[in-house]
Amino acid sequence: MENLHIQAEIGNYYIPKIDFNAETGVCSISGKSFLEDTTEFYLPLLEWLDQFFREENKPIELNIKLTYYNTSSSRSILDIFDLLKLYEEKGGQVEVNWYSRDIDVEIIQEEVEDYMDESDLDINLVTYTD
Repeated sequence: MENLHIQAEIGNYYIPKIDFNAETGVCSISGKSFLEDTTEFYLPLLEWLDQFFREENKPIELNIKLTYYNTSSSRSILDIFDLLKLYEEKGGQVEVNWYSRDIDVEIIQEEVEDYMDESDLDINLVTYTD
Protein backbone atom coordinates (compact mmCIF):
# COMPACT_ATOMS: atom_id res chain seq x y z
CA MET A 1 0.00 0.00 0.00
CA GLU A 2 1.33 3.43 -0.90
CA ASN A 3 1.53 6.47 1.33
CA LEU A 4 -0.74 9.42 0.60
CA HIS A 5 0.84 12.87 0.45
CA ILE A 6 -0.86 16.09 -0.60
CA GLN A 7 1.07 19.33 -0.42
CA ALA A 8 -0.66 22.29 1.21
CA GLU A 9 -1.73 25.08 -1.11
CA ILE A 10 -2.76 28.64 -0.38
CA GLY A 11 -4.65 30.74 -2.91
CA ASN A 12 -8.34 31.51 -3.34
CA TYR A 13 -8.86 28.34 -1.33
CA TYR A 14 -6.75 26.62 1.31
CA ILE A 15 -5.76 22.99 0.85
CA PRO A 16 -4.41 21.27 3.96
CA LYS A 17 -1.22 19.24 4.01
CA ILE A 18 -1.97 15.52 4.09
CA ASP A 19 0.53 12.89 5.17
CA PHE A 20 -0.88 9.37 5.55
CA ASN A 21 1.88 6.80 6.16
CA ALA A 22 0.94 3.18 5.49
CA GLU A 23 4.11 1.81 7.11
CA THR A 24 3.71 3.54 10.47
CA GLY A 25 -0.07 4.06 10.52
CA VAL A 26 0.53 7.71 11.44
CA CYS A 27 -1.66 10.12 9.50
CA SER A 28 -1.77 13.89 9.69
CA ILE A 29 -3.94 16.69 8.40
CA SER A 30 -2.50 20.16 8.96
CA GLY A 31 -2.76 23.76 7.85
CA LYS A 32 -6.02 25.29 6.67
CA SER A 33 -8.97 23.54 5.05
CA PHE A 34 -11.18 25.87 3.03
CA LEU A 35 -11.96 24.22 -0.30
CA GLU A 36 -14.25 24.69 -3.24
CA ASP A 37 -15.24 21.01 -3.28
CA THR A 38 -14.47 19.55 0.11
CA THR A 39 -16.18 16.22 -0.58
CA GLU A 40 -14.03 15.64 -3.66
CA PHE A 41 -10.85 16.52 -1.76
CA TYR A 42 -11.54 14.32 1.27
CA LEU A 43 -12.85 11.29 -0.68
CA PRO A 44 -9.33 9.94 -1.45
CA LEU A 45 -8.51 10.18 2.27
CA LEU A 46 -11.57 8.10 3.15
CA GLU A 47 -10.71 5.58 0.41
CA TRP A 48 -7.10 5.38 1.63
CA LEU A 49 -8.25 4.73 5.20
CA ASP A 50 -10.71 2.07 4.04
CA GLN A 51 -7.95 0.31 2.09
CA PHE A 52 -5.56 0.64 5.05
CA PHE A 53 -8.09 -1.00 7.36
CA ARG A 54 -8.64 -3.90 4.93
CA GLU A 55 -5.01 -4.50 3.96
CA GLU A 56 -2.85 -3.40 6.87
CA ASN A 57 -5.10 -4.08 9.86
CA LYS A 58 -2.74 -2.38 12.31
CA PRO A 59 -2.93 0.57 14.74
CA ILE A 60 -3.63 3.99 13.29
CA GLU A 61 -2.88 7.42 14.71
CA LEU A 62 -4.55 10.50 13.26
CA ASN A 63 -3.05 13.87 14.14
CA ILE A 64 -5.02 16.98 13.21
CA LYS A 65 -3.40 20.37 13.37
CA LEU A 66 -5.75 22.66 11.49
CA THR A 67 -5.56 26.37 12.22
CA TYR A 68 -8.74 26.98 10.23
CA TYR A 69 -11.41 24.81 8.61
CA ASN A 70 -14.83 25.65 7.22
CA THR A 71 -18.16 23.92 7.82
CA SER A 72 -17.92 21.61 4.82
CA SER A 73 -14.42 20.55 5.92
CA SER A 74 -15.83 19.85 9.37
CA ARG A 75 -18.40 17.48 7.85
CA SER A 76 -15.67 15.61 5.98
CA ILE A 77 -13.56 15.36 9.12
CA LEU A 78 -16.56 13.85 10.88
CA ASP A 79 -16.80 11.29 8.04
CA ILE A 80 -13.18 10.34 8.78
CA PHE A 81 -13.97 10.01 12.49
CA ASP A 82 -16.98 7.82 11.72
CA LEU A 83 -14.79 5.53 9.61
CA LEU A 84 -12.19 5.37 12.38
CA LYS A 85 -14.92 4.47 14.88
CA LEU A 86 -16.08 1.59 12.67
CA TYR A 87 -12.51 0.31 12.53
CA GLU A 88 -12.24 0.59 16.30
CA GLU A 89 -15.50 -1.30 16.77
CA LYS A 90 -14.07 -4.14 14.66
CA GLY A 91 -11.10 -4.39 17.02
CA GLY A 92 -8.71 -1.91 15.40
CA GLN A 93 -6.53 0.31 17.56
CA VAL A 94 -7.23 4.01 16.94
CA GLU A 95 -5.70 7.14 18.44
CA VAL A 96 -6.83 10.63 17.44
CA ASN A 97 -4.96 13.75 18.54
CA TRP A 98 -6.26 17.24 17.81
CA TYR A 99 -3.57 19.91 18.20
CA SER A 100 -4.66 23.39 19.19
CA ARG A 101 -2.79 26.58 19.85
CA ASP A 102 -3.09 27.47 23.52
CA ILE A 103 -4.91 30.70 22.66
CA ASP A 104 -7.61 28.75 20.76
CA VAL A 105 -8.00 25.85 23.17
CA GLU A 106 -11.40 26.84 24.60
CA ILE A 107 -12.99 27.10 21.16
CA ILE A 108 -11.35 23.92 19.87
CA GLN A 109 -12.22 22.03 23.04
CA GLU A 110 -15.93 22.63 22.41
CA GLU A 111 -15.57 21.48 18.81
CA VAL A 112 -13.62 18.37 19.81
CA GLU A 113 -16.31 17.53 22.37
CA ASP A 114 -18.96 17.89 19.63
CA TYR A 115 -16.94 15.56 17.38
CA MET A 116 -16.68 13.02 20.20
CA ASP A 117 -20.43 13.19 20.83
CA GLU A 118 -21.20 12.78 17.11
CA SER A 119 -18.73 9.97 16.38
CA ASP A 120 -18.44 8.30 19.80
CA LEU A 121 -14.67 8.37 19.23
CA ASP A 122 -12.14 9.43 21.86
CA ILE A 123 -10.11 12.45 20.75
CA ASN A 124 -7.11 13.78 22.67
CA LEU A 125 -6.78 17.56 22.76
CA VAL A 126 -3.12 18.57 22.70
CA THR A 127 -2.22 22.22 23.23
CA TYR A 128 0.88 23.96 21.94
CA THR A 129 2.33 27.47 21.93
CA ASP A 130 3.26 29.20 18.67
